[in-house]
Amino acid sequence: MENFNMSKTTTFYALGLSYKKADASIRGKFSLDAKAQSMLLLQAQAEGIESLIVTSTCNRTEIYGYANHPYELIKLLCDNSKGSVQEFQEVAYIYKNQEAINHMFRVGTGLDSQILGDFEIIGQIKNSFEKSRTLGLVNTFLDRLINAVIQTSKRIKNETEISSGATSVSFAAVQYIIRNVENIGNKKILLFGTGEIGRNTCENLVKHTKNEHITLINRTKSTAEMLAGKLNLIVKDYADLQEELHKADVLIVATGAQNPTIDKAILNLNKPLLILDLSIPKNVNADVQQIPGVTLIHMDYLSQMTDDTLERRKQHIPAAEAIIEDMKLELNTWLNGRKYAPTIHALKAKLIDIVASEMTLHRKKLPNFDEEQAELITSRIIQKITNHFASHLKDENTSVDESIEFIEKVFQIGLQTPQKTTSVIEEKYKITLS
Repeated sequence: MENFNMSKTTTFYALGLSYKKADASIRGKFSLDAKAQSMLLLQAQAEGIESLIVTSTCNRTEIYGYANHPYELIKLLCDNSKGSVQEFQEVAYIYKNQEAINHMFRVGTGLDSQILGDFEIIGQIKNSFEKSRTLGLVNTFLDRLINAVIQTSKRIKNETEISSGATSVSFAAVQYIIRNVENIGNKKILLFGTGEIGRNTCENLVKHTKNEHITLINRTKSTAEMLAGKLNLIVKDYADLQEELHKADVLIVATGAQNPTIDKAILNLNKPLLILDLSIPKNVNADVQQIPGVTLIHMDYLSQMTDDTLERRKQHIPAAEAIIEDMKLELNTWLNGRKYAPTIHALKAKLIDIVASEMTLHRKKLPNFDEEQAELITSRIIQKITNHFASHLKDENTSVDESIEFIEKVFQIGLQTPQKTTSVIEEKYKITLS
């Protein structure tokens, strides 16, 4: 398929890290909360980045955007997170142009999710898109691409069964509790953190355990109260956290804090407690495992739990991939039109210039020169020539980039000198990337 890049001076990249190579502790270092994402976007704006979005979830942190060199985007990520360039290099992936597009389609449609068919990521991509657009960091191409990915996600959800059956990290957490805690309906469950994963986990708990002893605590109490009102649950103040921890049989931690909020000191327990940490970065200090009877389970472990639902989902991957290819072809058709339109206009202008020059010459040479007739004939010839070139460029078997380059060279139109890649960033961040 044709190269997707629309800029002659910069390249479109997708870069980041995910659960595939980066464990929870490394993902935690590169995790970007809402404030860090905003700071990254403002820095990108100040550094003259044309267009980009940044996403950071429990499973991945990624940047999609234009740059002269990927180091510019890596610098943005490292400047705004706790991760280093060296750590990034060890676990990261960098895709450009066509491969970057392919990656975004797979991520946005749940094919690259830690649990196949988990569509929560598309909502996060939409949010990232809106933040960048507000700052004027979304060019025409990125706008079209993200909308194509959103439409593809909708189609896959509606036309395949790849997301059938309730399977996500939050569902896996509840399944683990049901399988490992006897008489779960009568146990005291404390949910600390009511963000997206917390809300989903809470809804699954109510639905699948029939437990009426679920307590919610959130730093912003009103957020917990909204959720509790829907599900008829108890809400306690953040100041009551330690007291509620002593009462709980099961603790689910799903906060967005950048540092651990639960540790051995705050627990100070003399009874069994099952803790599920669904946070990135991890929000439960590993030292809690020194307390007899405390079991700590992290989301990476839960994500490895496979069942019949996931096996059934795998059967629908080919259908999902076919929809992706269909939507990429549609995007490609639009993009090629965007690419060659300026060349066709420039070609037409060049031919008009040639005609004008010839008309001036013949006007002087021929005493009875019929200017009106000549203009009519030449305009038809110009239109036929440009139509032939346009038809060639529209053909799906045409290499559009090569053809545009050839036309520009032959007719000496639209020739641009590529910008020299900056070496300052390469010098500062000495890394080798394949």
